[in-house]
Amino acid sequence: MTRFSDIVATGSYLPEIEITNDELRRRFDRVEGLEGFVDSMEESTGILRRWYAPDDWATSDLALPAARRALANAGREPEDVDLLLFGTDSPDYITPATSVVLQHKLGAVNAGTFDIGCACASFPTGLATAAGWLAINPAMSTVLVVGAYMMHKLADPADPTVFFYGDGASAAVVEASDQPGFLAAVARADGSYHAHWGLYSGGTYEPATVESVEAGRTQVRLVERYPPEVNEEGWPLLVRRVADDAGFDVADIDLVIFTQVRQPSIDLVMEELGLPASKTHTVMRDCGYTGSACVGMALDHAVGRGKVEPGSLAVFVGSGVGYNQAACAFRLQHDLRGGRHGR
Repeated sequence: MTRFSDIVATGSYLPEIEITNDELRRRFDRVEGLEGFVDSMEESTGILRRWYAPDDWATSDLALPAARRALANAGREPEDVDLLLFGTDSPDYITPATSVVLQHKLGAVNAGTFDIGCACASFPTGLATAAGWLAINPAMSTVLVVGAYMMHKLADPADPTVFFYGDGASAAVVEASDQPGFLAAVARADGSYHAHWGLYSGGTYEPATVESVEAGRTQVRLVERYPPEVNEEGWPLLVRRVADDAGFDVADIDLVIFTQVRQPSIDLVMEELGLPASKTHTVMRDCGYTGSACVGMALDHAVGRGKVEPGSLAVFVGSGVGYNQAACAFRLQHDLRGGRHGR
């Protein structure tokens, strides 16, 4: 018997410390060579502000409220979760996995866990992975997919790339279904870009030393910019591939959500796909770039604004450093707006 799966609820969380572009202007406009930098980045990304968690929080603390909200919206308890998947590239530790820390804090005592480590492609990868586990495990009913991002804490405050980083978390409850919610997933990567942007000291390539800490190599760094074509050409390719694999037309998509980093890139991709702007949703303007959480955050935000209905055809596209890219498609069967908590 074929087993299907679907998203039955979503949740998200933004912390409370607001960091506006005006605050960053006060930080960077006085630095030689960075005059006007924030103005330029605001225009090229659409980001106006971002939010930080308290200094004593870890990424698992940020993820906890989003996970609780998604479960509450699904009418589920932590004990109902069979599998917890956690996507992040700002983990609590190198090891153990952050998923086990969240499992403990959440009280999901019956759940197995693992981390998904493909950076900002982690959320759609997590959704597809959840669907795969449900398809082949008849004893499994409920998978909790979580994405969280706290990259600002791993960055040098004097590094202008902190303009992007906002803290945030999102979650989705994926459950077995008698109707095909999950339709297809695709992925692509190009590891030749692995040295462009990352955290390069603290792992086995270069274990952390006094020298590497003092040199700032244990903090996240943009070494070389990614060409805009990575997303502006890669995203349409992924959308068309997942549509072909699932057997629907791109024009039939009701909602497509992309990694939330640059509004102009999303505008260009929507035009390339021949889809109106009303068929996407963005949150980076008021949240900043929330990495592994951003696709789920945009979905939850869209649900709360009535942009998702039972029967909606939704595509989720994530793009992360490395680079990794992933997309998945769902014919959403549930009323995701019903019984929502924590809004």
